Amino acid sequence: MLTDQPSKVTLQSEMDYSSWETCLKLIAAGFFVYLGIFVFCHFISILLCVTYRGLSTKEKVFWDIAATRAVFGVQCTVAGLRALLVDPVLTADKISSQQDWSWFTILTATGFFLYDNVALLTFNLIFWRCDVYLAVHHIFALVGVFGAVIYSTAGHYLVLVTLLLEMSTPFTCISWMMLRAGWSDTVFWKINQWIMVHIFHCRMVLLYHIWWVCLWYWDSLIRSVSYVYLAFFFSGILLVMVILNPYWIHKKTYQLLNPVDWYFKAPSAKSALSEDKNIVMDNKKKKP
Repeated sequence: MLTDQPSKVTLQSEMDYSSWETCLKLIAAGFFVYLGIFVFCHFISILLCVTYRGLSTKEKVFWDIAATRAVFGVQCTVAGLRALLVDPVLTADKISSQQDWSWFTILTATGFFLYDNVALLTFNLIFWRCDVYLAVHHIFALVGVFGAVIYSTAGHYLVLVTLLLEMSTPFTCISWMMLRAGWSDTVFWKINQWIMVHIFHCRMVLLYHIWWVCLWYWDSLIRSVSYVYLAFFFSGILLVMVILNPYWIHKKTYQLLNPVDWYFKAPSAKSALSEDKNIVMDNKKKKP
């Protein structure tokens, strides 16, 4: 009796993340994918958004950068929550465990931060402005994730949970775009702003969690990476927790109560009305 036995073919779908060639390809892929999102956002906004077409060149570039960051924020939120709540391997061993998907996330995130630092530097040079807080934040982010690539034996839990701090980025993008469109008095903008403020508070809780993991697994942690990288990592986390995040919480809370565009100093409705009244008064004084 003849029996048909299907042939078993094993496909090697896993990438060799120990190879620098593979790592550099994925970093480059992350760079160019997010650069492509930046360009795509420009053209789709021209076609679909009246507000975008009325912006200055500087504002259009910032709009596209913000939209690209929002997309990256979604990627980081999904990956960070997966590491924090779902993946059994990463949660079981928070210091040395790795997964193929975590490697992919970290390498493409490195590509994004490389793109974003180039975009931010180019923007600052062309339009002659500088957000010091944002620049420092992104430099630390780039070196931090690239350090995880260099120390390939270190675990990925802490890095992915740190990337979860980007969960505020999509809400920040929506807030600014709606401000430029003049929709700051809508219920949707206020709900988005309210959620964003609470997410910045959640970031503080997440930062405390990162410190707790580092201290609880201290012996394992100091054996997995060098002291130089640890010092840099702790400096970045401390900077975000003590200076950057409280500063952003203050600004976003104030913005919820008084919609202001700090990036381009757009006049609020109240200030514009006050300015119009002053002009009228000046004209009356000039009349004989």
